[in-house]
Amino acid sequence: MSEITQKTLESILALQDVEYRDFEAKIIPNVDPERVIGVRTPELRQLAREMVGRGEAEEYLAELPHQYFEENQLHAFLLSLEKDYGRAVSAVNAFLPYVDNWATCDQLSPRSFRKHRPELLREIDAWLASPHTYTVRFGVGMLMEHYLDGDFKPKYLARVAALRSEEYYINMMIAWYFATALAKQYDAALPYFEQRKLAPWTHNKAIQKAIESRRVTPEHKEALRALKILTKNEK
Repeated sequence: MSEITQKTLESILALQDVEYRDFEAKIIPNVDPERVIGVRTPELRQLAREMVGRGEAEEYLAELPHQYFEENQLHAFLLSLEKDYGRAVSAVNAFLPYVDNWATCDQLSPRSFRKHRPELLREIDAWLASPHTYTVRFGVGMLMEHYLDGDFKPKYLARVAALRSEEYYINMMIAWYFATALAKQYDAALPYFEQRKLAPWTHNKAIQKAIESRRVTPEHKEALRALKILTKNEK
């Protein structure tokens, strides 16, 4: 462990909140509770900003894997602050194999991606083809974050709809993606439900999340309710 990594871990440990640790361990059940220190996100984000200011980010990012959940969270926040697109992509690809939970995956969002969306699509294609659960989830998340507004194209929906997985955390992200698509690109997304192009569980979960969303109109919610796939117990 490098001197900076050791110093950083000491800083993380000094921010520990035991009650928050217990809460956090419950919402990331696939992470060993012994690897959870218990530090709130704003404090880790502040630590990331301070490390960038001191020029410590590069050395910390070069040292993988990390032991603790919070070290991975900090890693994600440091990557999110990286302004150079090429360095960000390289560092993200080095980090993704070590991402082992939804929280770290979903909070990884490099700011440099916003200005390089055409190039980012090539990376997303590779992430969606990965055998690693959280790499696929990250790829879907990037499509949701960057390509459901001005840069939207209907073919992106097809890329996500084509995914099939037994992994809960992939299927939940697909459902989240399509629920967001129903809020932002309703006319393009609706046929995927009318024609049942998603796996049944994902289909129903996306409808549920869309119905719960304030961004979906009451009229659209009513139409979506009628498209729910009934289970055996409901027929």
